[in-house]
Amino acid sequence: MNSITKLFKVETINSREVTVEFIRALWHLRSLLGTLLMAFFALCAAMFWLGAPVETATHARVSFGATVYYCGVTALTIGYGDVVATTGIGRALSMLLGLYGVLVTGTTTAVAVFAVQRAVKRDPRHAP
Repeated sequence: MNSITKLFKVETINSREVTVEFIRALWHLRSLLGTLLMAFFALCAAMFWLGAPVETATHARVSFGATVYYCGVTALTIGYGDVVATTGIGRALSMLLGLYGVLVTGTTTAVAVFAVQRAVKRDPRHAP
């Protein structure tokens, strides 16, 4: 029984420290994140001009704002299906947006894990 409690020992960490470390890590990655944001809007512009996105219900061309919405939903790999790309280039851009979303999600997750690790190392209760 004692080995089981050691195995599932729960440690607490300071959430403020984790948040500070997360923001600090994001600040160090600001050029990468800025580049990724510019790439997203470049893909949105390319989708608007080359992808011919339309609403599924009415088959009408959508505005640039709706195109940004479509690109965001695609990058987050949600895919509601209310707006779709109608050209081959648009479908290829949609695939690039999906890969872009995986990259951004992985980067954000890695930064969050790094922040938790740094916060734990700074906490004197967890010192070796």
